[in-house]
Amino acid sequence: MELTELWEISRQERSQQKPVQIRCCTAAGCLSANSQTVKQKLEEAVKAGGLAAEVQVSGVGCMRLCCQGPLVEVSETGEQRLYEKVTPEDAPKIVGALQGEEAKLAVVNLEQPFFTYQQPIVLENSGKIDPERIQAYIAAQGYQALYHVLRDMTPEQVVESISRSGLRGRGGAGYPTGLKWATVAKAKGERKFVICNADEGDPGAFMDRSVLESDPHRVLEGMAIAAYAVGANQGYIYVRAEYPIAIKRLQTAIHQAQRLGLLGSQIFDSPFDFKIDIRIGAGAYVCGEETALMASIEGKRGLPHPRPPYPAESGLWGYPTLINNVETFANIAPIIRKGADWFASIGKGKSQGTKVFALAGKIRNTGLIEVPMGTSLRKIVEEMGGGIPDGGVAKAVQTGGPSGGCIPASAFDTPVDYESLTNLGSMMGSGGMIVMDDTTNMVDVARFFMEFCMDESCGKCIPCRVGTVQLHGLLTKIREGQATVADLELLEELCDMVKNTSLCGLGQSAPNPVFSTLRYFRDEYLALIQEG
Repeated sequence: MELTELWEISRQERSQQKPVQIRCCTAAGCLSANSQTVKQKLEEAVKAGGLAAEVQVSGVGCMRLCCQGPLVEVSETGEQRLYEKVTPEDAPKIVGALQGEEAKLAVVNLEQPFFTYQQPIVLENSGKIDPERIQAYIAAQGYQALYHVLRDMTPEQVVESISRSGLRGRGGAGYPTGLKWATVAKAKGERKFVICNADEGDPGAFMDRSVLESDPHRVLEGMAIAAYAVGANQGYIYVRAEYPIAIKRLQTAIHQAQRLGLLGSQIFDSPFDFKIDIRIGAGAYVCGEETALMASIEGKRGLPHPRPPYPAESGLWGYPTLINNVETFANIAPIIRKGADWFASIGKGKSQGTKVFALAGKIRNTGLIEVPMGTSLRKIVEEMGGGIPDGGVAKAVQTGGPSGGCIPASAFDTPVDYESLTNLGSMMGSGGMIVMDDTTNMVDVARFFMEFCMDESCGKCIPCRVGTVQLHGLLTKIREGQATVADLELLEELCDMVKNTSLCGLGQSAPNPVFSTLRYFRDEYLALIQEG
């Protein structure tokens, strides 16, 4: 395939677009609220109204304001209307409004901070294109970055560009992406692999799922560019079985890309070959840890092993392996298209670009947001999130999932970047952000996340296997008012031991919610402790 063929596909796709676009969200959240039937009823109403020649109904990915789903967007003559909580019975009214009838349906205010403060890079196509049509992705400049890389750049230039952009891994640790790519590129091996970690397991997190459901080709293109840069010819996407829609759309996307010669042999008539396969995980949280993930792909039990050696030197089947998460790969094509300096100009300090968060909990606007690094927690919670429902008061935000910590409302002016969150005793994590109000008991929060880590521990190392059980027992004892000051001291001592002696990231980070709640909400622990 040549660039002219891409342009021709793009031209044909745009020429077939009708003047009026009706987009219905078909991501998992809205599908669970019957959006597939809404889409079907919209199509029937368009046909019945004789509007098929001018109105196009499409299923698209996540439109972000998930709490108001199902969402339906109508675009005509430069005007946009976003209808919320649409039912199948509302479909004829939406179509009728195109003919001048009064719809009397709830419309979302698109000028509110939830939308206006976002800066979509990863989510630039989300909610706009049909994720099951490669032509829609190509019409949105899809695969042009891959063409440019294969025709105009050396692998070293690609790595240098990613390094200069300042992109850091969006899976949680924030390791410099360019440095990781450079290490794999320099590693010696007969074969090399690229793995996309889509084993998103944090409670309240759904960022990666939404990207895969909304724009799967974006991830495939990012993986192909990475493979060219490091010298790999085989890729794997490790995705949890609980994401059936994401899996289905990935399978469709891979098949479409192969058919057009955008994956497989001699991509864009170059010497570069790259194949991608899907591996489905059984839902073990520990398989989000890269060594456990690789063991699972190899057909073994998903258990972590000590590092070094690191995957960049000895990974899948002992060969050099590059592992990045979904959001990291989704940033690659825009960086190549628009330039490393463009990406580096967004963000704050050592945290460049944007970050996608799943905003959940006791907050008015729950859903998906993408904001520049450095945006304050207060801006996210109080303005974008709309604050606490029913006049409540925000108490804390938990970031980073079970590996993160709870940040008090007094620290909401903190910018969201890797270093600032770490200094507060939390972490960026993959992007879960759970808001709590003043009715939340923080000991309960710590116990909930400890129970999660206790259940998800693989059991390989004693500090995690036994330590999480003991910590959960102590937290339960405190919550039930049966603990003493000695138990609280034991809790802190045990947290330190589990953190510093566990084998992998699960055990090492399991005490973080306890540490952070003790740091900022110790009075709630002391109020439950017996004297003596």
